[in-house]
Amino acid sequence: MENYHEEQILGKAYDSRLMKRLLGYARPYWKALLISVLLLVVITGVELAKPWLVRIAIDDYIGTKTYIAFAPGTEPVAGVEVQGQVLVRQEQVQAPAGAVRYQVAAHAGINYLVPTELKGKEYRVEEDSGTVYFVTEAGRFPGTPIDPEENRALRAADISALIRLAVIYLAVIAVGFVFHYGQFYLLNKTGQQIIFDLRHHVFSHLQQMSLRFFDTNPVGRLITRVTNDTEVLSELFTDVLVNMFKDIFTLAGIVLVMLRMNARLALLSFALLPLVIAATFIYRTMARKAYREVRVRLARINAFLQESISGMRIIQIFHQEKRKFDDFEKINRAHLRASLGELKVFAIFRPFLNSLYYFGVALLIWIGGGDVLRGAIEFGVLYAFVQYVKMFFEPINHMAERYNIMQAAMASSERIFQLLDTKPEITNIDNPVKPDIQGKIEFRNVWFAYNPGEWVLKDVSFTVEKGQTVAIVGATGAGKTSIINLISRLYDIQKGQILIDGIDIKTMDVSELRRNIAVVLQDVFMFSGTIADNIRLNNYDIDDERIHDIAEAVDADKFISALPRQYQSEVKERGATLSAGQRQLVAFARALAFNPKILVLDEATANIDTETEQIIQRAMRTISKDRTTIVVAHRLSTIQNADKIIVLHKGQVREMGNHQELLAKGGYYYHLYQLQYKDQELTAIS
Repeated sequence: MENYHEEQILGKAYDSRLMKRLLGYARPYWKALLISVLLLVVITGVELAKPWLVRIAIDDYIGTKTYIAFAPGTEPVAGVEVQGQVLVRQEQVQAPAGAVRYQVAAHAGINYLVPTELKGKEYRVEEDSGTVYFVTEAGRFPGTPIDPEENRALRAADISALIRLAVIYLAVIAVGFVFHYGQFYLLNKTGQQIIFDLRHHVFSHLQQMSLRFFDTNPVGRLITRVTNDTEVLSELFTDVLVNMFKDIFTLAGIVLVMLRMNARLALLSFALLPLVIAATFIYRTMARKAYREVRVRLARINAFLQESISGMRIIQIFHQEKRKFDDFEKINRAHLRASLGELKVFAIFRPFLNSLYYFGVALLIWIGGGDVLRGAIEFGVLYAFVQYVKMFFEPINHMAERYNIMQAAMASSERIFQLLDTKPEITNIDNPVKPDIQGKIEFRNVWFAYNPGEWVLKDVSFTVEKGQTVAIVGATGAGKTSIINLISRLYDIQKGQILIDGIDIKTMDVSELRRNIAVVLQDVFMFSGTIADNIRLNNYDIDDERIHDIAEAVDADKFISALPRQYQSEVKERGATLSAGQRQLVAFARALAFNPKILVLDEATANIDTETEQIIQRAMRTISKDRTTIVVAHRLSTIQNADKIIVLHKGQVREMGNHQELLAKGGYYYHLYQLQYKDQELTAIS
């Protein structure tokens, strides 16, 4: 059983062949994806502009400014008169030889004019005889106090420029928000459409698979393909493929901006890249192994849960809750260990990258801060570099996370494509026959085995004429159910021929063949929905009036009419609220609704009481009228009126004839009948 739940460890971290196939699903939406990429260009520009605008604000308008002093009336451009001198911003004029330069410094809430020798140097403030001095290693400079009005006049242009910058900054944020919203919505909508198509394709492919495929694949594993694996691919399209361009645009933009601002500091910031690349390579190798282990363990949990929940009735009847819990605990704990292993890998890598980022910031503060103090660069440049380094590491962190998604997507896509590449065993030939089926069935020397060499049917031959009712009896394992599976071509035979109206069913269109055959099984499957939905099976050509007529014909109307909402009554999962007999009557109505030419009843009365059996016997006579009917019977009393009875034993036809003929022979059927008759006598006596 353990092997049954096993998942193969598949996949590379990146497979160009798989990616090409995945992109095939994205091709119909290439315009939307292209628009998303173009929007990312704008978004990247917006993100890069924010630190640049702050740098301009700090260096050009907030930071200390140098002024040239002129005598009143001699200034070349308009300036501000302060303490009997006209001060003009240095960048506005060509300073004459010997011009006196000032800057503004603050102390104790008062602004002072001081010589520019103070700029970029550490200083202390001293007071002597009411005069404030700014003392540096270069000397002792007196400060000339200026009143607030004069200071406001000096900085009026800066204040106006800062207001304009603030408006521009807000506009940039607003533009970024609009483009972010549009890009996020468009990208995720497109991703969901792609996954919708993929999930639709996978489910459609599953519907075409033969029963042998479902015999060998756990339902939990298949559910994982349609749900978990396709959802992982959704992250690939929405978070990796397009946003990868954003990371590339961001990194390229940051490199260009930093080199343009200050090549020396830029190269210093890039010095950590070799460590980042090495860490990413190591992480990739470790993460791939850890992630694959998690996927394998998760698939085992899904398969185990599906099997256990489906078989909960048997588990509780045989009091196996403790054993099943212990089994689940082992599988669940293995998944926990695998998840913790993956977590450890990520827990090392992400903090290591963060440490490199902070180390890079420390280098910038150490070296760049010294440059600011020496006046080699402006403080705004250092601020912008710190912000850009932070932005530089964000795409690298994202790339590490997206590597996880990429790896998950490769593993999931490989499993999905492995499923899609599994060819259905039952397929149409080129130009299949679409006959008007009348109902004659013939088996000619049929041999069949589910597993090679283990023959279930051996050289079986018989004919069922149109409109006949033929019963197939035999011990358990004789091959009765296999025969009805073969008539609907749910499996293909290895030798011989099965013909309907003289035509080999392998040459017929499979859909046309099955449309003309209705099967009522011993264990009736009911879908979630209403009673009416379970009869019409979403074929809305069958209207409500016909459903009522059909239900009356098979005696199902009585119990349906007694339900609170009658034909619109909800059916719980697998028909849990209906009795076995009620489910059988709904199944008969379902079979009659599709008006098949061939009707197959697989032990339809095996699990019901005698009173319900009489109702079902009447229903069977109704739906088998004017149809070729094959009845697989357990109770021989129910088939005494069959036109022909075929007796199977160990996969071979032992006897054939009607009820009286077979009893008269005194052979295998006679012994089966006698044995069952005695069992019934004993039951009646008890």
